Amino acid sequence: MNKKELIELTSNIDINSCPHIINFHCHTKFSDGSFEPEQLLDQVFINKLKFIAITDHHTVKAHTFIEKNNILKKYPSDSFNLISGIEINCLLLGCLVHVIGLGINVNSKYLTPYIQGESPIGNDLHIKSVTKAIRLAGGISFLAHPARYRIPFYKLIPEANNQGVDGIEVWYDYDLNERWQASNFVCSKINKLTESLNMLKTCGTDSHGYSLLGR
Repeated sequence: MNKKELIELTSNIDINSCPHIINFHCHTKFSDGSFEPEQLLDQVFINKLKFIAITDHHTVKAHTFIEKNNILKKYPSDSFNLISGIEINCLLLGCLVHVIGLGINVNSKYLTPYIQGESPIGNDLHIKSVTKAIRLAGGISFLAHPARYRIPFYKLIPEANNQGVDGIEVWYDYDLNERWQASNFVCSKINKLTESLNMLKTCGTDSHGYSLLGR
């Protein structure tokens, strides 16, 4: 999937997209998840998802592992699309937040400060540095779970837009149900604000366990 197609897809994500069609936020053992990469992709195939992104914290090793071991050849070519991704810590309004990069070139030199397995420091920690690196690596940036921080989402989202973030993780399960369910009240407000700023949207389970249908 090229960048234009990814932009089109994330322009149309809604409350029904996750978790059975799209999951653009999940983790493997290469950061703090429970899945081996192949186990995660098996879940994608079994649950008949169409689009998946592995977004490990500060590493793209799952993606290089999948490529090196030709794991995608195990599945029919029309079964699902794997999107490259990463989740990065950064500062927004002095608050530590997470930004997801989707559609990145995992071999890009611009990602070097962000694939060391730990949070960046110094100027690399600023959100504008993160969004720039993601953009130069060919990707799109999203503020993850904007209602989970100490500063309210209605302040963070406009500032994220000002700082060059492309989109917002609109649909998220803030109640952390066993089976993923978007928190409709807060997510609807986030969706309305995101639309008013003409930002892209994403959704994901933020899965760390052994099911892609929950966190």
